[in-house]
Amino acid sequence: MSTNARRQFLQTSAALWGAAALPQVWAQGTIRPNERSALIVVDVQNCFVPGGTLPVNNGHEVVPVINRIAPAFENVVVTQDWHTPGHASFASSYPGKKPFETTKLSYGQQVLWPDHCVQGSEDAAVHKDLKVPQAQVILRKGFHKHVDSYSAFEEADRKTATGLAGYLRQRGIRTVFVTGLATDFCVAWTALDAKRLGFETYVIEDACRGIDLNGSVAAAWKQMQAKGVKRIQSSDLALG
Repeated sequence: MSTNARRQFLQTSAALWGAAALPQVWAQGTIRPNERSALIVVDVQNCFVPGGTLPVNNGHEVVPVINRIAPAFENVVVTQDWHTPGHASFASSYPGKKPFETTKLSYGQQVLWPDHCVQGSEDAAVHKDLKVPQAQVILRKGFHKHVDSYSAFEEADRKTATGLAGYLRQRGIRTVFVTGLATDFCVAWTALDAKRLGFETYVIEDACRGIDLNGSVAAAWKQMQAKGVKRIQSSDLALG
C-alpha cells in the first residue's frame, strides 16, 4: 500500500470510529448460551484470510476458536460478503483509483477495496475448516452492485435491511454473540446494529481479528462499549 493510500485509509477509519484507546471491559461470570441465543459468524471467507484478496492479519486464527464454541449454540448464522463483478466498493471500478483510497457515493464516503469476494468464486467461499454444521442460515451481503454492506443487518446506505433482524425475532432470539472478520469493520457494524435493533449483544474478542490500522480496533471497541455492546472472551462461555 502506498504512503498516500495508507494515509487516506487511516483517515477514513478514524472518521468511521473516532480515535482514542479503549480500556478492556470484560464480562463477569460464566455465560451460557440458550435457545434464545444465536452465534453470528461474520465473513470467515477465503478472501479475508492470508492468501485471499483482502486478507486480515491472522484471520485464519478465528476458525479453531469458532469451531470450539459453536457446539454450545443451537442457532447459528453465517454471513458471506458476496459482491458482483465491478462492484461499487472496488477500486477497479473507478479509472485512476487505487485500493484503500475513497470515493463519494450516494450514501456517503466509500472506502475502495481490492476486488474481493466476487460471487461464486473460490475467494468468496467460506473457509474450508470452519465447522458449523448446525448453521440454519447463510446470509449473503454486498450483492447489490451499487451499495456496500458491512453489517449483517443493514447495508451501507443505512436504509436497505438484510432481513436478519426479522428472522431472529421470528425465531425468538434475544441475544447474539458476534464473531469473525474484521473486528473494526463488519464485526463492529454488525454488533452495533444488533444492539440498536434491541438484541443483547456480545462480541467474542478472541474469535475475531481486525485490520487495526492507526488504532482502528481500539476505536471500534470504544464505539461498541459506548453503545452497550459487551466484550467477552470465548473462555467466558459455558461450553459444556
